[in-house]
Amino acid sequence: MSATRLPRDIGRLGPDELLVTETFASIQGESTFAGEPCFFIRLTGCPLRCVWCDSEYAFYEGERQPIAKVVDLARESGIRLVEVTGGEPLAQPGALRLLRELCDADHEVLLETSGALPIDRVDPRVRRIVDWKTPGSGEVERNHPGVLDALRPRDELKLVILDRADYEWARDWLLEARKRRPELGVSIPVHFSPVFGRCRYDELAAWILADRLGVRLNLQIHKHIWRPDARGV
Repeated sequence: MSATRLPRDIGRLGPDELLVTETFASIQGESTFAGEPCFFIRLTGCPLRCVWCDSEYAFYEGERQPIAKVVDLARESGIRLVEVTGGEPLAQPGALRLLRELCDADHEVLLETSGALPIDRVDPRVRRIVDWKTPGSGEVERNHPGVLDALRPRDELKLVILDRADYEWARDWLLEARKRRPELGVSIPVHFSPVFGRCRYDELAAWILADRLGVRLNLQIHKHIWRPDARGV
């Protein structure tokens, strides 16, 4: 992990604390849960710098909050589906405890993680949505090799696609990865997500259909409901 890219306050957190950028109720915009009401917990800090990142404000913004308070906010929202996102939530040691306590509180818990950090210590009740990096992100070398083997049928895989070159890389990578994990695209959903405003939906759909690839076209529907740069939605 690139510690120099993380806020200093993360290293100063106590065992019961998190650095939280924002919490809010919204409609889940991605994954197999797209369209469902969801309570979001966005943690601060990320060791990556993807060129198309839409939450750069989460790199450094945030305030210290007790884990118990964050769990209470999720409960008080009245929404069972909760997503912990970032930034990169696993960059904070307290994220593992937060995920566990949200599960203990009977929430359906999603974790949005970059794939750059190990996921094997995450509570098995959590659905881990791994954003596997493509070359267009500028961070493809950060993909952690152990993540693919750690995926379970409850998990999901997302690849963000910038252009045709990204698509071809993602297609070839997936076909090779299926030799080790034939569940990819079957019991483990695989999403191809176009970069908003930069990759045409119809073109990506046509590429997927032409190759009979067996993946899902994943659109960020929250960006169509609200402004693409809107926060707290």
